[in-house]
Amino acid sequence: MTRWIGIMLALLSVSVVFAQPRKADQDDPEPFDRSLLALRGTLESASLVALITDPDLAEISGIAASRRHPGLFWVHNDSGDSARLFAIDRHGKRQASLRLQGVNSRDWEDVAAFRYRGHDYLLVADTGDNGGVRHELSLQVVEEPDALGSTEAPAAWTIRFRWPDGPRDCEAVAVDAVEGYVYLVSKKRIPAELWRVTLAPADRVLVAEEVTTLGGIIQPTERDLQLNPVYGRYRSQITGADLSPDRKRLVVLNYRGLYVFERNADGQWPAERVEPVLSLDLPWLPQAEAIAFDPDGKSVWVSSERLPAPLLHIVLETAGAPASGQHDTGH
Repeated sequence: MTRWIGIMLALLSVSVVFAQPRKADQDDPEPFDRSLLALRGTLESASLVALITDPDLAEISGIAASRRHPGLFWVHNDSGDSARLFAIDRHGKRQASLRLQGVNSRDWEDVAAFRYRGHDYLLVADTGDNGGVRHELSLQVVEEPDALGSTEAPAAWTIRFRWPDGPRDCEAVAVDAVEGYVYLVSKKRIPAELWRVTLAPADRVLVAEEVTTLGGIIQPTERDLQLNPVYGRYRSQITGADLSPDRKRLVVLNYRGLYVFERNADGQWPAERVEPVLSLDLPWLPQAEAIAFDPDGKSVWVSSERLPAPLLHIVLETAGAPASGQHDTGH
């Protein structure tokens, strides 16, 4: 364990201090005017805050900053665990667990926290579909507990939906409670697709609506394949997402790094394609699958499957997007 910590600290001390927004190069199959990055996005700092060693958190696949308990994060495991969430602090220590009564966790992939109609909720995306065989998926909504510790609660409501043109894998979700939509990002499609379904309870199976596609996501390079012939081809697949507190920016995560996308000035997403205003290669992580905006709106938190799981805090400063605290985004 001591050796593992030493390796991680060495990697991060070298990789993070000198990390900069990525520039276009010959490895980028979709070059665009990255001078935008110089004008609109800079990386200020990133740090390894903690190493999560809890054996019950061996496959962290989603993370969300708690609305009801500032300073805590809700996380969950990938497929294979029961229907439960865990609250951890910024030291990576478990502070609470929440079991969803009467809910099956087939393949939980992401979690989002939001305030809706005066209540604080968590939404868990049971949307994983590696084999492309699921014709109906579900989003479980549960109210955040007032008390910490070990608790149980039923789902407040369940959103059932399907894709209009057949199964696809999805590991990234974000909630806009003002608009009343849940946003979902496809994992394996090129380019990645941004979809949405309505957030409000419904008594029918919804059909997801495609919003736009996400450009500028670098696909695996020859070097990726040489360094890791087995897993290098998966580096561009989207594994997590979150919406900023001011609702203007969407951050997505893959095994290579993170990308920040912005809405138009009118608050809508470009209809055909949106390019990132910031892209950042991350230091090595075992299996990066969890990302969440901090309530300050200026930074994100990233974690990974496999123990010990790093908890990274990455400070982003984007021109025209000031910090934005938590506020009631309910209808």
